[in-house]
Amino acid sequence: MEQKYVINNCKSFKVKDVFDCGQCFRWNEQEDGSYTGIFGNNVLNVKQELVCDEYKITISGVCDGDIEEISRKYFDLDRNYETIKDSLSKIDEYLAESIKYGEGIRILNQDLWEMIISFIVSANNNIPRIKGIINRMSQKYGKKVEFRGKYYYTFPTVDELSIASKEELRELGLGFRDKYIYETTKKIKSGEVSLEKMKNENNTIKIRDELLTLSGVGPKVADCILLFSTLKRFDVFPIDVWVRRVMNDLYIHNPKENKVNKKEIEQLAKAKFGDLEGIAQQYLFYWKRQNN
Repeated sequence: MEQKYVINNCKSFKVKDVFDCGQCFRWNEQEDGSYTGIFGNNVLNVKQELVCDEYKITISGVCDGDIEEISRKYFDLDRNYETIKDSLSKIDEYLAESIKYGEGIRILNQDLWEMIISFIVSANNNIPRIKGIINRMSQKYGKKVEFRGKYYYTFPTVDELSIASKEELRELGLGFRDKYIYETTKKIKSGEVSLEKMKNENNTIKIRDELLTLSGVGPKVADCILLFSTLKRFDVFPIDVWVRRVMNDLYIHNPKENKVNKKEIEQLAKAKFGDLEGIAQQYLFYWKRQNN
């Protein structure tokens, strides 16, 4: 049965900012400007409307539980993003401008296992291809959920994906990543790497080191997993071509952008943005990519 949850006057929640800032791959824009996505066993449609100069967010869908409880957790609604934005905006004019541009970003609480596989798929890839691969993977190995006359597919669990051979994974269009997905799935299925231990570990560096033992997980992928999953670590700074570009353009000013050292960017981000460097990265990344 379809449920509904309405959020009134939510300043830090704009659907385009949330779903198009690079943190998720299973949300798609609909003809009416709303977004529909699937996470866990839940399929939700999120619609934003401007009513009397205030944003009203309507979340509708089929849920594995209470829609308000599920939405509050997934969309990180109990975190005060206004306070975060106020704090970061005081750092400098560039960050203030990027926050103004992406003021509706919220960092989602996404499933750790799904983020590990999704960001391995994302390496050296583009958004449409990433979405296509993940959708085919879910159709083949996940479960079917019906919502408003359409079928959606849950992201496969470790057990469900562990039955896939390397050849079957290759058929999904993974290319060289088939080996990474296969080996990482086996490692987690066997218990050699424990997702529960990661969830219970307080030290970000220790979790990062553990993630780096997984096939296909390099520093950038590890940082994305830490930031965008339920691990929710804001003290990481994922660096891709856009982040390197924006940090060089604004702060480093090296005439040869590709010569900018990642370590230099990390040290600068830590010094400038402190423990909020992960969300600062999102504002800067989104602003640069959308306005390049």
